[in-house]
Amino acid sequence: MKILIACDKFKGSLSAIEACEAIAAGLPEHDCKLCPIADGGEGFVDALLAVDGGEKVMAQCRDALGREVAAEYALLSDGSAVIEMSAASGLWRIDEAEQDPLYSNTYGTGQLMRHAIEQHGAKRLLVGIGGSATNDGGVGMAEALGVIFTNSEGQPVLPVPATFLEIKMIDQSSRIDMPPITVACDVTNPLLGPQGATSIFGPQKGAKVDQLSKLEKALAHVAALLDCDSNIPGAGAAGGLGFGLRYFCDAEMVSGFELVSEALKLEEQITDADLVITGEGSLDEQTLEGKGPAGVAALARKAGKKVIGIAGQVTDEAKLLFDQTLALEDLDLPLEMLMRDARSLLTQMVRERAAL
Repeated sequence: MKILIACDKFKGSLSAIEACEAIAAGLPEHDCKLCPIADGGEGFVDALLAVDGGEKVMAQCRDALGREVAAEYALLSDGSAVIEMSAASGLWRIDEAEQDPLYSNTYGTGQLMRHAIEQHGAKRLLVGIGGSATNDGGVGMAEALGVIFTNSEGQPVLPVPATFLEIKMIDQSSRIDMPPITVACDVTNPLLGPQGATSIFGPQKGAKVDQLSKLEKALAHVAALLDCDSNIPGAGAAGGLGFGLRYFCDAEMVSGFELVSEALKLEEQITDADLVITGEGSLDEQTLEGKGPAGVAALARKAGKKVIGIAGQVTDEAKLLFDQTLALEDLDLPLEMLMRDARSLLTQMVRERAAL
């Protein structure tokens, strides 16, 4: 049987390619083709680099707390640069005890963008905006690109949400010239409100209950100064970086999965397969909002192919997308073991439980 294995990462345990390899190891008697996917988060660079033959570049930048780090992005053969915001401003770089979105920003992401433009003449930027540690509406990114934020006395304001209410003027006249920018975004949340960046994603980044209203007011203040629509789908992605890229950089926002699937010719690969297997760390209500495995399942249905969903955990809502689902949590092992031994456990589970 020809099986296409198209998994996203199992966050905290396995990269997308490692997850695909682990599943294939449990199906040695079948013809398995591996196609790691991404939807704008971690793995976005590798997914596009795999089909292009470009190269990775290392650049110095700041993490979300302003510390100097080195981060990678990719240069493609057509002159485009592919950047994951999480490379610089990702939550993975911040220890849990240090997480503080009131004092975090996306300055490092802006540094990577600037490096690609000024050092390598990037003709286009493809920016994946998943996995952020920030809730700054892209203000830090904008400052790294030359946008100036000042208070009532004309003095620069530190570009972190804790100080946003001090901002009285936003001067974009010194921003560097930008090539076309395409933003790969896997959520449709607006910037503000009960479905916005702060309410939905703030707690995941360490925001305490008493900080949520401060973060919301900070973003609302910036949106009011720019006098622009904060309700555009995806504006709330990556702590409002979607908003910042749209209004500071005139970026186009697209589905990260659709961008990657087109580059990978995923629809053609599914048509050529007898069975499709997809998955990620958790198949849940967020999966239904356009994440990679949901996109794979939809393409499989369109092609009349059976599709199996595999994850660390699978909710009842997500089960409806697939013909069969497998969850590591059903093995009744401690979470620490499931995370640590995910690779071997995936192989074992597929070998014993997949209904082919």
